[in-house]
Amino acid sequence: MEKLWAPWRLEYVSRVGNAEACVFCAEAADTLGEDSLVVHRSDHAFVVLNRYPYASGHVLVCPYRHIAGLDDLTSDEAPAIHALTVEALAVIRRVYGPDAFNVGWNLGAVAGGSIAAHLHEHVVPRWAGDTNFMPVLADVKVVPEHLATSRDRLRAAWPAC
Repeated sequence: MEKLWAPWRLEYVSRVGNAEACVFCAEAADTLGEDSLVVHRSDHAFVVLNRYPYASGHVLVCPYRHIAGLDDLTSDEAPAIHALTVEALAVIRRVYGPDAFNVGWNLGAVAGGSIAAHLHEHVVPRWAGDTNFMPVLADVKVVPEHLATSRDRLRAAWPAC
């Protein structure tokens, strides 16, 4: 397999396990200003674009608290995350018109979680035929839309739910 070097990702993944430097905690605290990729906030959770998306519109639903497991969620956080996931599906469907979705959790590093210390649920829009030659021949994913554009489109559509 060929490697596509992305040295800027090191800063992102090196924060793993460190609540003070956690990328999700930084987004939750709203300290990133213009660099923030938060799309929507509720009382107990928020929706943020994945900085390394599988597709345009790939969002993560996160609790504000730095916790690792589903069983760590409070009785307020669990339904809030579920409600935001349902809202995210509706907003992404309206903005991007995907044919389907992958929705799920990677609980723990062994399960594929690159930031396993802060619980987050993936909502990934999918289209028929969305596997092109790049992942097959070059093991590279192509995302056609800039993250700031995705963020702005989803933020604008969210109140319309």
